[in-house]
Amino acid sequence: MSLHIYDTSARATREFVPVEAGRASIYLCGATVQAPPHVGHIRSGVNFDVLRRWLLRSGYEVTFCRNVTDIDDKIIRVAAEDGVPWFTVAERNQRAFTWAYDTLGCLPPTVEPRATGHVPEMIVLMQRLIDRGHAYASGGDVYFDVVSYEDRYGTLSNQKLANMRPAADTDDESCKRDPRDFALWKGAKPGEPTWPTPWGPGRPGWHLECSAMATKYLEATFDIHGGGLDLIFPHHENELAQSQAAGDGFARYWMHNGLVKIGAEKMSKSLGNSLLIPEMVQKVRPVELRYYLAAPHYRSSIDYSEEALREAAAAYQRIEGFVTRAAEVIHDVDADAPLPQAFTDALDDDLGTPQALAVVHEVVREGNVALSRGDKEAVARLLAETQNMLDVLGLDPRSPQWRSAKSDLKPVVDALVAVALEQRKAARARKDYAAADAIRDQLAAAGVTVEDTPHGARWELSR
Repeated sequence: MSLHIYDTSARATREFVPVEAGRASIYLCGATVQAPPHVGHIRSGVNFDVLRRWLLRSGYEVTFCRNVTDIDDKIIRVAAEDGVPWFTVAERNQRAFTWAYDTLGCLPPTVEPRATGHVPEMIVLMQRLIDRGHAYASGGDVYFDVVSYEDRYGTLSNQKLANMRPAADTDDESCKRDPRDFALWKGAKPGEPTWPTPWGPGRPGWHLECSAMATKYLEATFDIHGGGLDLIFPHHENELAQSQAAGDGFARYWMHNGLVKIGAEKMSKSLGNSLLIPEMVQKVRPVELRYYLAAPHYRSSIDYSEEALREAAAAYQRIEGFVTRAAEVIHDVDADAPLPQAFTDALDDDLGTPQALAVVHEVVREGNVALSRGDKEAVARLLAETQNMLDVLGLDPRSPQWRSAKSDLKPVVDALVAVALEQRKAARARKDYAAADAIRDQLAAAGVTVEDTPHGARWELSR
């Protein structure tokens, strides 16, 4: 079975056939950097990181473009409230997003363009649309004429133009031919940043920037366009319309990840129910948060709860425990060991991470049995399978990403625990089991789990 993905535009699962054999191009709508990221934002990064890793494992050369919207109404508003320049808000929050992506183990994008660095490409795109009769300048603004594209506008979101509401992206609707027309360019306003264009100074509309950047770095027709489910309309619908109206093929597949919710509401900063990444990685380790976000199918919604987060952390720790114990017995892991067919089938079936992780847990169970029997040959095979599967998911506990992230104090912790374990060993040797149990209980209270093995006591942090 080859990779099949659910294409929002077709409303069906389709076989992935790239524009160019052996190469895959992905454009992911990245951050609008008016505020730091919460888990709803970073879920998208994790989901598409798994897709990218699977394409790489499947032999593709992958170009991954993730943009940054560094100018829009919200950024300008936050800057005014904070009394700082707009670019200060954009820069500090872009750094926060980069830190969050890195902390959760997302591979760096091939290219990460900013909207404000691509105004020339936007001007060219607007001129092409005007020349084709699909856009017009009005009062310093430039708008896309939806009626001129009526036969195709709404295909991505499966809507009819007659049923659509006004775009509501301007203070003066009289500038538009139709209230549903959307802004490609917004004319200059006092106190706002501006860039020169043939139609007057101003700044980009939200939708225009992505079309300009995607086609600059991935060509006029590329493979996959991704983003959150909430972007289908109007953002992605408008991207598709303006790009194809200008003559570009644009994305061949549209993939959308589900949202993270608290109760019935989408997680958002405006609702005050966001959970910021620095706060989340105080509750669980970053790798456990990644597991939590990657474990559900990417198209499903996640209803956030502390209990579910703890359960995900515990599930990951079971995997980690096997890998750690097995690595003490097997020192050389076969990185080229084949993946279990069920794991491959699961990811080829629209990136089915729940089924893929079920395979991981089954192999871990087999591995624990092999460890208890002392079957080193089976342990070696099952450890290789486990680590190779976890590498695809970005969850291998022995990767430098997660080993280096544990703690700068690890050498100190190692030394202190070693002293305590020596004291426990001495107590057991003199048959003072009460003292030995007390030491073990004190370590457990401090978050250190001790396990007695035929090779001596071993320990690990419970968080």
